Amino acid sequence: MSKKELENKIVSVLKTIHDPEIPVDIYELGLIYEVKIDKENNVFIDMTLTSPNCPVAESLPKEVEDKTAAIEEVASAKVEIVFDPPWDKSMMSEEAQLELGFL
Repeated sequence: MSKKELENKIVSVLKTIHDPEIPVDIYELGLIYEVKIDKENNVFIDMTLTSPNCPVAESLPKEVEDKTAAIEEVASAKVEIVFDPPWDKSMMSEEAQLELGFL
């Protein structure tokens, strides 16, 4: 499996994870800033939260790590929470903005 194919598989899994307060997946919300895959298929994900006080600040990154690590081709998964740049609604996909009534 190529890195691009693995990245697409990871993104598909990320699209199954939802912020419990918003009916849109975390990928379309723009919470995933970067997915990096090294030569050994260790995956490093930079993600943010809608706010530093997000009620799922503990559980959501763990869910992202667990579901990514469960992909057969992934050796390990590590999530780093970043707040730079700060998240805002312009980071959402058009689909998410439409779903939430911003368009």
